Amino acid sequence: MATPVDFNDRMLSLGLARVSEAAALASAKLIGRGDEKAADQMAVNAMRTQLNMLDINGVVVIGEGERDEAPMLYIGEEVGTGNGPAVDIALDPLEGTTLTAKDMPNALTVIAMGPRGSMLHAPDVYMEKLAIGPGYDKDVVSLDMTPVERIQALAKAKGVDTPEIACCVLERPRHDDLIDQLRSTGASIRLITDGDVAGVIHCAETYKTGIDIYMGSGGAPEGVLAASALKCMGGQFWGKLLFRNDDERGRATKAGVTDFDKIYDRDELVTEDVIFAATGVTDGSLVSGIKREPGFFTTETILMRSKTGSVRRMFYRNPVQFS
Repeated sequence: MATPVDFNDRMLSLGLARVSEAAALASAKLIGRGDEKAADQMAVNAMRTQLNMLDINGVVVIGEGERDEAPMLYIGEEVGTGNGPAVDIALDPLEGTTLTAKDMPNALTVIAMGPRGSMLHAPDVYMEKLAIGPGYDKDVVSLDMTPVERIQALAKAKGVDTPEIACCVLERPRHDDLIDQLRSTGASIRLITDGDVAGVIHCAETYKTGIDIYMGSGGAPEGVLAASALKCMGGQFWGKLLFRNDDERGRATKAGVTDFDKIYDRDELVTEDVIFAATGVTDGSLVSGIKREPGFFTTETILMRSKTGSVRRMFYRNPVQFS
């Protein structure tokens, strides 16, 4: 098994950017065309093809589902040439399939890579999530607090009144009570329809997005991707797996989870240095969407390395005929 020393994140990072770019370019042809499944499949195909060109011995730990549910990029699938470091890969070939199909903001292609064994094998269940950006004392907020207490604690740490705090929440009926509690503090709320990886990342760029804190439940696999991003950008993240039935507990057991009540922090979800890449499909507050002109697509990708804390934004003008 490879050790973290074998994981040359600097050499692999540009290759990872090409993977997310390829998936975005493939799905671009279906922006606004109302076919979520087709857009997702195009992204999956392109991402898998590019991954298999990398000199890695990769295993998908966060992917499109179990092997019997997904023909490609399923959990446990081996990718890469096999001639390179052993790595874990977490990915969402198209975060925001609905956003893409409806040409709505913040659709992304997302992928993270770390040394083998560095990422939680999160089962496909819900996770309660809490995230804040960099610059705060450790555990200034926690999942053990009520939503109101979190807003109050963060406002105190920031040196502002609670109405000056902005919170991002996924707009779902299950969050109605959470939203009511947040509004009671006077805090502002940005509701997003999909794409909670981008929602979490917003906390790390408060100066740009205006978001201070993220709260609510969403997919556990996306929680690992979000934690990967915050490990690169700075910020704190906590997640707790939520189970609705015995089948979901069985999935967690199969994934190696033994403590069903554990609250994971960022560095328990992603234990080693990681690289993260996301490419915009539709325009969003994190990255620009794909721009089309005769004969060309232009993408914007954010590429990050936790080892150095570097955040690089790249524009790629690619000669592709639209058909």
